[in-house]
Amino acid sequence: MLYPSVSRPVRTVTLAWTGASGLPYGLRLLECLVRADITVWLLYSQAAQIVAQQECGLTLPSQPAQCRAVLCERFGLPENKLLVFGRDEWFAPPASGSNPADAMVICPASMGAVAAVAAGTSDHLLERAADVCIKERRPLVVVPRETPLSVIHLENLLKLARLGVTVLPPAPGFYTHPQSVADMVDFVVARILDQLGVAHGLLPRWGEAAEKA
Repeated sequence: MLYPSVSRPVRTVTLAWTGASGLPYGLRLLECLVRADITVWLLYSQAAQIVAQQECGLTLPSQPAQCRAVLCERFGLPENKLLVFGRDEWFAPPASGSNPADAMVICPASMGAVAAVAAGTSDHLLERAADVCIKERRPLVVVPRETPLSVIHLENLLKLARLGVTVLPPAPGFYTHPQSVADMVDFVVARILDQLGVAHGLLPRWGEAAEKA
């Protein structure tokens, strides 16, 4: 049975970063969520730390408290709006259906993470948090970054879609005439925020004037 789209105000979002290419999407999404007064519970894999350094020149400390401090300083975010949890922190709120976030986004999502969520393995907090979202019928948005896609990838994504998960490939449109990579990143982040029901001004709506955030 498919769960409905966002039916409650989104005040807390679990955001997960994996080892797929595309961390600029995840970083921008974090910034936009917090600036929209959303509390973010951040999870990240060991591979995501490598991607952060390679793609963004950003060192993500392994210790959650240090990571929180680095991100808050980088984006000027209030610390009370960002909580970071370790991959084996099983007593963290996202690990239980008794205290789930209002929604979850895996951005970027590696095919390994997609496979683990589709199989329900829950070996780490990231996968368990996604499993909780599915079983509690909370919105889960997966932003898969891989090309080309194999039959295995497609079957795993189809399995998630049939469960009600939103599969949102990071495919920027060009009808907005992007002038920079940042514009293309904002296109994808805007689509994610739309799925969560979070207001933004990243892009002009079709037929409306631009109101850049």
